[in-house]
Formats: sequence, C-alpha cells, structure tokens
Amino acid sequence: MYAGGRGASFRHVNFVGRRKLGQVKIRATKGREERPTHSKFPPRSKDEHQLRNEQTGVPQKKWRFLLPHEIRALTANGNACEDWDKVLVSNEFDPSRIRNNSFSGLVRVGRITQSMIEYNDSRRHVGITNSRIVSCDIGDDCAVHDVHYLAHYLVGNRTLITDVDDMHVTRNATFGNGGIIEASPKKDGLWIELINESGGRAVQPFDGMLPADAYLWARFRDDAALQQRFIEITQAQLDTKKAFYGTIGEECVIRSSRIITDAAIGSHCLLEGVNRISNVTIRSREDSPTRVIDGVELVDGILGCGSNVLNGCKAMRFVLGENTTLKNGARLLHCVLGDNSTISCCEVLHNLLFPSHEQHHNNSFLIASLVGGQSNLAAGATVGSNHNSRANDGEIMAGRGFWPGLSTSLKHSSRFASFTLIATGTYPYEISLPLPFSLISSDPLTGGLRVMPAYWWLYNMYALMRNTWKFRKRDGRKAKLQNIEFEFLAPDTVEEIFIARELLEVWTAEAYLRDRGTPLEGAQKKDLLERGRALLTGPASDMPGLVVGAESIARTKQPTIIQKPRDAYRAYGQMLLYYAVTNLLAYHETHKDASTAAMAQELSGLRQSRWENVGGQIIAREDLENILKAIREGTLDNWESIHSAYDELWEHYPGDKCRHAFATLQCLTAVGSLSHAQWTASLDEACKIQEYVRDQVRETRAKDFENTFRHATFRNPKEMEAVVGTLNENDFVRLVEEQTAAFRKRIENIKESLQGGGK
Repeated sequence: MYAGGRGASFRHVNFVGRRKLGQVKIRATKGREERPTHSKFPPRSKDEHQLRNEQTGVPQKKWRFLLPHEIRALTANGNACEDWDKVLVSNEFDPSRIRNNSFSGLVRVGRITQSMIEYNDSRRHVGITNSRIVSCDIGDDCAVHDVHYLAHYLVGNRTLITDVDDMHVTRNATFGNGGIIEASPKKDGLWIELINESGGRAVQPFDGMLPADAYLWARFRDDAALQQRFIEITQAQLDTKKAFYGTIGEECVIRSSRIITDAAIGSHCLLEGVNRISNVTIRSREDSPTRVIDGVELVDGILGCGSNVLNGCKAMRFVLGENTTLKNGARLLHCVLGDNSTISCCEVLHNLLFPSHEQHHNNSFLIASLVGGQSNLAAGATVGSNHNSRANDGEIMAGRGFWPGLSTSLKHSSRFASFTLIATGTYPYEISLPLPFSLISSDPLTGGLRVMPAYWWLYNMYALMRNTWKFRKRDGRKAKLQNIEFEFLAPDTVEEIFIARELLEVWTAEAYLRDRGTPLEGAQKKDLLERGRALLTGPASDMPGLVVGAESIARTKQPTIIQKPRDAYRAYGQMLLYYAVTNLLAYHETHKDASTAAMAQELSGLRQSRWENVGGQIIAREDLENILKAIREGTLDNWESIHSAYDELWEHYPGDKCRHAFATLQCLTAVGSLSHAQWTASLDEACKIQEYVRDQVRETRAKDFENTFRHATFRNPKEMEAVVGTLNENDFVRLVEEQTAAFRKRIENIKESLQGGGK
C-alpha cells in the first residue's frame, strides 16, 4: 500500500492474460544465447558503471541481454535504440509492455509482467510507453509512461512515473548538499545564509542536517578552527570524484510534472503537479512519506521525512526537518526549518527556526532571525530586515515561545527572552528583553515600552500549559533525530527566571532610591539586591505608587516601564518552586526508598547556571563546550558521531535536570542542606501551586464563555452551546484537572514513603 496521504492507496495488481510468457519460442541468432551475460562488462576496477552499480546494490548477474525475438517485438512496437546490446533486462520480461520508446546508453529494465499499478482511483499498466530513456535503471514492476526525457536515474521497484516533461541528472549535482564535486562550476559549494542577510553566518547543508548542527555552525563564528572543521566534515560526506546518479525510491508516484533535475527521492514519495525540482534531496519512508504537490518549485534543498510542500510554494537553499509543512504559496529562502513546523502564505528569508514554529498568514514577514521554536507569528507581523532599519546586517534572536502579535513591527537588531508575547504595535527601536514569559506593549501616549514580566503565568495560564501538551501531541515524527525539550519550565527558562528576579530587585531598588532623591552613584549591587528583594516581598505599602523603569531594555529616549513588578516577582518564585518539585518527584518515583538526606547527597552540587537551546535540545554550556572541543580536535570527525554526542547528552538529561532542580530548590530555601521539614513544606507548597495552575487554566478559558460580547452573535445560550460547546466540555481543562488530582496523589505517596523510610 502507498502511504502518500489521506485516502491515497498504492497497489501492485497482477493478472494473467491469454498468452503466458515463455509459450512463444523463436530461434535465437547464432551465438547470442551462448554469450555469458557478464562478458559485456570489463573488470570491476575498469567498469565505467562502477558507481552506478554501487548505488543500485543489485548484482550484475540479475541482468541479461535481450533475446532476438524480444528485439523484433520491441522494434515492431515502435521502440528505437542505437545499440540493443546496451538494453539489459531481467528474466521476467514482457516486450509487449514496452511501446513507442527511445533508448540510449546503458538501460537496465527490471521485471515487466502483465500487472498494473493502482494509485487512488487510477490504474496504469506496468511497462514503459511513449518515453525517452537514457542510461537508467528501472526497477521491478514499474510503470513509466509519457516521460519526454528520463536520464541517469535509478528507479526503485513498483514506482509510477507518468506525464513528466524532463527528469535528468547533471554532472554537477550535489542533491542539495553543500560539498564540492570536481565537475561543479560552483567552486565554493552551496551555502545557506542563515540569521544574517550579509552571509556572515552561512552554513553548508547536508543530508541529515539537524537544527542543532546549523546552530553550532552559525553561532560560533569567532572560532576559526571550529568553522574549518565544519567545512571539512561536511565535504567528507560527499563523493568528490564524480556525480552520482539520481535515485527514486520504491513505490513512489511522480506524475503530471514539468522539470525534475538532480533529485534524490526516497521511497513512498508523492510528486504531483510539480513545476520544478532542482538539486534536491527528498527524504521519505513508508511510515513517513513526503508529498510535493501542485505548482511547487524547490531548488538547492533537503526535505525531511514526512514533509509536505503544497500549493505553489517556492523554496531555495533550505533544509526542512521531519514532519514539516510548507503550503499556500509560502516563500522560503536561505532557511533551516525545524521539525513539526508549518509555514503558510508568507515570506520567510534568512532564518534558523527551531522545531514547532508556526506561521500561517500571507502578510507576515520574518527576515534574518534565530527563533528558538515553539513559536507563532500572527498576521501582519514584520520581523527583521532593513525595511525598518538602515542596515542590512542586523539580526533578531528570540528564545522559544516567541509570539509577535497582530501587525507587529520589530526592528533589528533585537533579542527576546523565552516566551515573549508582543502586543500589536510598531516598535521603531532595538529591544533587548531579558525577562521571560513577558508581555511587551507600546505606550500609546509616550511611545515608550511597557513590560509585564511573568504575564503568561499570571494571566494566560491556559495557553501556557496548553503549549506543552499541544507541541507534544503534534510531534508526528516517526524517527526523532532532533532531541526536543517541550516543557516550558526547563533549565534554560529557569535560568532566565533567576536573571529576571535579580534585575527586578535592582530596578526596584533603584526606582525606590530615585523616588526619594537618593543618588545612585556608589550604590553596591549587593545592597541594591537586598533592598529590592525586601521591597518586592514585603508589604505593598513600602512602595506605594512606585514606578519601576528599565532603561537597558529598549534603545529609546522614552521610558520603559515594568508593570506589576511585585506580582511578577512572586510568580517567578512560584515557577521556580514548581519546576524544582515537579522534577524531583520524578527522582523520588525512580528511587522509592530514598530519604531526603539520600536525595540531597546524590543531587547536591553547584547549580549549572548556563544552558543553551541547541536546536530544541537544552544542553549545559559546559557539555556544549566539550562537544565543540571534540569537533575542533577531531575526536568527533563526522556528523554521525556529533549526533551521537547529542543523543548521549539527551540520555543523561533527566538526571542533569534533577540535579539542576535540586540546586534551584536550595536557592529558594537559602540553605546549605535541604532538611526533611523543608522538603515536606516544598511538597505542600507545590501542591498549592498545582491547584493554582488548575484554577487559572479554568479561569482564563472561562473568559471566552463569560464575556457578554461573545454572546452577541447568538440568539440564545443554547445556540452558543451548540456552536462552541461549554467550559466543562473542554478537553484540555478536564485534562489539567485530572493531572492536578494525579499530582496531589503523587505528593501524598512520596510523603508517606518518607515517613515510612525515615527522614
């Protein structure tokens, strides 16, 4: 069966005709049948088709010469060939299925029998008709019809190719890879100019490239030795001696298309109505078929398994990850797009986008950026490019969870912490926002910036909690090559929270001193942190009407105001405790007899405060430096070994996260060693926070049902209920309620085990 899309089916149907093969006997030309089939080929060391044979992996003894009666039948059927000795066939060969073709070069044809290939509601006979075939291998039970030119391709078994203008392979084909071959006129190879339009962060693509690979290559540009190693490793993956033949995998469907050149196509792939494919690798498997349909143009790129490129999209110099979608006229140039991402109806140029990026609107515009994934660009968002800046070499860098709202305009160069939500507005100045989970908006009166830290936790809990569930549910990858952290609270965002709390303490103390006319010159950071912490955690009456500003966030003369700093500070503290206890629960459940002292002994240590989002995988900076050192020194000398290093870190990541969670809890309790009483109190507090999460999820979703203006289009409440349902029917609200009950039960079990096993 062909798995190329919903409702699609692919079948190879056998049937028996009146005349069976082998019943007709014709006397052979003298000497032909006695000639050994392998005598036409020189020794392997001198075989001009050696590379082709290596690619097919099919023994030469499979092929045989045409018999005299087969040649006469082929000629009678309107076929032409310069030298019939260069047309080799398999033992099961029915010449009646070969009609009106022209053959040139060495052509090898697999099994041709009285059978059909069925795709959806159409059937085509196995065989070759009305086509010109040059130097190709055609697999068993293939149907090749009305192909004007098919040259230098190795076609897999049970593949259907019909109504194609031109399919050939050139001498300089790299199939979307960035290496250099001797015959290529591109002496510097193929490069994708990521993040920066000037080309200063360009990388060379390769089959199997992960967002993590692109990140390391594009990010550490100041390390010349490392950059040279990346080039050498990538070059080593490509055969530099000669170009490969193009490949088409088993059970592919290619039909009604114009030009397909220099393509390596995986099995079970569907190409239909294609305008142009040139120098592209299309990865595809039976469990993850790739589809390219309707007016698509792809040049110099690599598609991951399970990708869908549909409806007039254009892509040039790109790498698409697993389970990605381009549709509805999207324009993608010089980009690496992470797994599980969807881009539709928009323009996306010079970007490195980590997994789960969503961009669906035809008037959104994303240029020259690094986005950490789990992101969403609303309609009318204009992010980056020199359309709103004088320079063409600026950049936008944003952590995961980046969400510019409707008709947002941002200027590069700017940087945003994780889970930044940007309200509608024009921001004609650079922004460097270090506060995660924030809402930023433009003050309509002053033109300055307003920032509400921890906005997601305070006012948008439904969306925040749903993100993790949504991204995990939409992970349709069968082979998970890129490791991805889906939790919104992880070491990277937690460390951003620690930085944000310190900044709030300093800014609050400075605002307090400034409000009282106390000069800031000479103020020690330690004193500012202590005063700010006391103000943010003490009675609200200690800072009545205090306006907290942050001059370092935006490059504008207008004020930047921090909204609700006390609420944000408390929310950040809840998030830290929730993260710590949630991960330590997992430790206790795998160490059921562990006491608090045993947990402290195993997990204690300095808090690792530097973590990086590397293509979606969260890696401690120390571990990342070790990988870079191994690449630089040649210990990791190919991309496969580098990927294995990622995987090894991923295996240890749960333990690393537990140690980081324990250190986080120690920082919150401000003790050197966590006592049993403190751990029990933390469990109780985490249970209260989980109940707060449950309540906030329901309340934030309830606003959509309780808002009287939402009732305006309905005749009565019953009609509204029939259309949008009820709050109690919301699957995710019910899921969080179930999770809260399970969370409480887990904590009760751990407290019981601690009481029974000692403190």
